[in-house]
Amino acid sequence: MPSPDQPARRLLGRLTSWDAAIIGVLIVFLIIASFTVDNFASTRNLSFLVLDLAPIALIALPMTLIIVTGEIDLSVASTLGLSSAVMGALWEAGLPLETIIPVCVLLGAVLGALNGTFVTVFGLPSLAVTIGTLALYRGLAFVVLGDRAIADFPESYTDLVTGDIGGTGIPLLVIPLLVLGLVFAVVLHLTPAGRGLFSIGANAEAARFAGVRVTRVKFWLYVVCGAVAALAGVLWTLRYSSARADNGTGLELAVVAAVLLGGVSIFGGKGTLWGVLGGVLLLTALQNALRLDDVSNEALSVVTGLLLIISVLAPNLARNAQAALRRRRPSGPPPPASPDPEPSPTPAVRSS
Repeated sequence: MPSPDQPARRLLGRLTSWDAAIIGVLIVFLIIASFTVDNFASTRNLSFLVLDLAPIALIALPMTLIIVTGEIDLSVASTLGLSSAVMGALWEAGLPLETIIPVCVLLGAVLGALNGTFVTVFGLPSLAVTIGTLALYRGLAFVVLGDRAIADFPESYTDLVTGDIGGTGIPLLVIPLLVLGLVFAVVLHLTPAGRGLFSIGANAEAARFAGVRVTRVKFWLYVVCGAVAALAGVLWTLRYSSARADNGTGLELAVVAAVLLGGVSIFGGKGTLWGVLGGVLLLTALQNALRLDDVSNEALSVVTGLLLIISVLAPNLARNAQAALRRRRPSGPPPPASPDPEPSPTPAVRSS
């Protein structure tokens, strides 16, 4: 029978979890930056902050599901760049955006399916596969568009990305982000499919014996991730009104850093989507504050790398510390000491 204080212990565990700590750090950082960094809390800068985090948050949604299963996709930024290059080439060829955008999203799904095929059908490690396709897809982007930039996209589409809601300064892009975030959160945390993802990350063989179609699930996760990364490429292109083959270069590190910073285990089987949202906000807000202080892009890369290392190292150190404390803590009250038995009479030694 559970002890009366078990709900209190469960609540305390949630409040002291890694993702809750990230939310706390985010709140403290936003308060400090608002008072110490010029123009950080201005409506205009907050609008730019949301636009900056949009592609990271968008790709982080399917990336969270992939990492929960114990896999990874490092080709997302190259998929974004190839989608942008194809978008520019098709626009230059005279096709309407109503046709171009679905074609780009479908292209991303095909690229994701290629990753998924290598990982699930051929059984290759996802890290090696997606490092290879990272270079492959970026190279194809330069084949398609070269080093040119295609611009002059219609304002009716660019305003959908850069415009705000009723003059409030809140970008319209927030609406689809919130909708997609809610969909992914429901799938991951409130459905049997989401529980299957966690079981795959914890033990793929056990999940397979439990009836989870591990191969099929992983394959479709890569398809979804590719399609979402391509959609991020479309939004990136419309935001800057510039299609380039090098769009989004290095974005994969920011996405992975944000997901891991949000408490998702790199080994799979653990994580929450609201923690990932906190990680995305913290990473983007930190980069934004440093840019306002005229910090160089090279220094921003250093910060991203450090956060990536911290997000992998710190949770493991915390788990090891908790395990050590549990080993030292007695499992229960010691048994009552039994009274010493009366000493048996010592037989007299008869001397000869």
